[in-house]
Amino acid sequence: TESELIGIDEVMPQVLWTNYFLHEQGVSVKNTLMYQDNKSTILLAENGKASSSKRTKHINVRYFFITDRIRTKEISVQYCSTDDMVADYYTKPLHGAKFLKFRRMIMNE
Repeated sequence: TESELIGIDEVMPQVLWTNYFLHEQGVSVKNTLMYQDNKSTILLAENGKASSSKRTKHINVRYFFITDRIRTKEISVQYCSTDDMVADYYTKPLHGAKFLKFRRMIMNE
């Protein structure tokens, strides 16, 4: 859960920069959707420290920047099962059917 929350925090500057850039080009982006396959991370992202438990109390407040962006409706986080998480193609060693499925999706085959 902690590493997933840190991952969201690491990507936030790029997401926000892209949204601001598109806005300056005249393209309106109302809400950016981020997919997450960890339900605990989604709860922490949406509720911040309010949904912390004994196991997550140590997580630094810095990683709850996304909570403010969710409240302002700039970003939303939606659950995506691990079987459908295309990002795994880039971050994990995949074999067999899962590798072929994601490769087809990425290559538009």
